[in-house]
Amino acid sequence: MTVLNTQRLRLEPCTDVHFEGLYALNSDPEVMRYITGKPDTPEDTKSMIDRVKARWADTGYSWWSFIDKENGQIIGAGCIQHLGRDAANPLEIGWRLRKDRWHQGFASEAAQCMASFAFETLKTKLLVAVCDPANTGSSRVMERLGMSYRGRERWYDMDTAVYQMNDRDWLARQV
Repeated sequence: MTVLNTQRLRLEPCTDVHFEGLYALNSDPEVMRYITGKPDTPEDTKSMIDRVKARWADTGYSWWSFIDKENGQIIGAGCIQHLGRDAANPLEIGWRLRKDRWHQGFASEAAQCMASFAFETLKTKLLVAVCDPANTGSSRVMERLGMSYRGRERWYDMDTAVYQMNDRDWLARQV
């Protein structure tokens, strides 16, 4: 399982040792507002960790816990996974952060690192991201990453704004 590092964060594959921090994140109604529309129960978070561990074992990528290097706390989570959890679809990038870490550049920092992993390690040709159209904060992170708006599509049982970036666009931004 791949650990990634940024200037301020360590991205560790989600495991049972991250349960408390992930549950604190996923049980916050404001964090989950645009993701599932409801806070997670402890069982939801445990189930998520179990699914993620299986995906790491199967594919070599999935969800990471974002750990603040300064204090060791989990401040968020993010993923590279197949859109709609279907291997026939392109890779998707996603993230969520604790409320007290919003508007500090952590999502963009982690997204840049995860996108690098997708394009440079996994050699994906296309990376997509989806969000609730009202989630302007997440849309801004997608745009800062260099993704282009593709349109509205239905994913995860909701209408979403879809952004994308191909490998050529990624490489052009790295120069």
